[in-house]
Amino acid sequence: MTAPPDDRTPTPLYGPELHGDALPALYERLRQTHGPVAPVALAPGLHAWLVLGYRELLRLCREERDFSHDPRLWNLLREGRVPADTPVLSFVGWRPALLFADGRQHRRMRAAVADALAGIDGHELRRRVRRAAEDLIASFAGRHEADLVPHYANKLPVQILMQLLGVTEERTVQQLVEAVTGTAAANADSPNAARRMAGLLRDLVQEKRRAPEDDVTSRLLAHPAGLTDEEVLHNLVVMIVAGNQTTRNWITTALRLLLTDPGLRTSVTGGLLTVDAALDLALWRFPPTQNFPARYATRDLSFGGQPVRAGDMLILGLAAANQDPEVLPPDGRPVPGNRAHAAFGFGPHTCPAQDPARLIARTAVETVRHRLPGLTLAVPEDELVWASSPWTRGLAALPVRFTAPHLTAAPAGGHS
Repeated sequence: MTAPPDDRTPTPLYGPELHGDALPALYERLRQTHGPVAPVALAPGLHAWLVLGYRELLRLCREERDFSHDPRLWNLLREGRVPADTPVLSFVGWRPALLFADGRQHRRMRAAVADALAGIDGHELRRRVRRAAEDLIASFAGRHEADLVPHYANKLPVQILMQLLGVTEERTVQQLVEAVTGTAAANADSPNAARRMAGLLRDLVQEKRRAPEDDVTSRLLAHPAGLTDEEVLHNLVVMIVAGNQTTRNWITTALRLLLTDPGLRTSVTGGLLTVDAALDLALWRFPPTQNFPARYATRDLSFGGQPVRAGDMLILGLAAANQDPEVLPPDGRPVPGNRAHAAFGFGPHTCPAQDPARLIARTAVETVRHRLPGLTLAVPEDELVWASSPWTRGLAALPVRFTAPHLTAAPAGGHS
């Protein structure tokens, strides 16, 4: 991107000060100063546009002719101005996966991914999640207190993801969990973690090619779209990285809302609202992904009042778009049950895994509510802090206390 004039100096979208408590105010300052599209920097010298407006985000997601998913179009990358070791490349480096494709190629891979996910038995998935959730709760229930981030939410989604992909060997599961965590951390070691994850998944793909089973990996390999092993591997990377952290954050923020909003908690407990309504409020107010990379302009154009040039990167400001005053009610509070939020994206690239993700999150939240009576925060609400990241929004900790837990009397796996 050509260096903007002084009044368009990019705002840094990196650094430890950009935590969940500070970001909403930042988005509003950017909106007031620049309008629905604002200049930002992902790292020193790496300029991009952050799309803050809801309507602009809709256009960005739907108009592939103007906004491509292919990072090889990124002008800074083509000009050799992106350091090879920048953590940003862990997110935006091209790979043969649906997230980085347009048009026919995207439709081909998305069909395979969507069909592989559609093969998940919802009843069986609910049983798996409940069983894993109850085992985790049993591991800390005797203390009558826990931190639901490391003891519960950090562990549950990734366990389920590994099962769905067909990873069964305990050591491989642990290695993949560590590699996934390192990749999502967006730090100096992220490129190494991404390479470790790719190596482990390559072994998994080869194993499932030799001996297919009833799992997502095997269904991808057998799909009529004819994905290559490399395409299967990289679509698995997208599913794991996107699915694990977002579902984890979704679970903890929904629990936070139920613990800190008495009206919501009373409505859910009394049956006036469902847990799904709480999940959707969490997606409006605290979307698990704050900002999502990326689209690349295919031509020079004016967009949101900004002079976007061909090859410029545009970041999807999901959290900011959710708070766009042009689409919120006058009181600024989304209506329970409204699913028009931006959390899953829009257009051809709408998240294909949102149904299993919702089932996992709903079951995780419901199991906590049913098994941990008298659940309360162990600290004042204003002491809860968000993990520092400009990309995702998750709690750093959620310490709670509870009375006598209601644990299942059946052996692990013996209940439905």
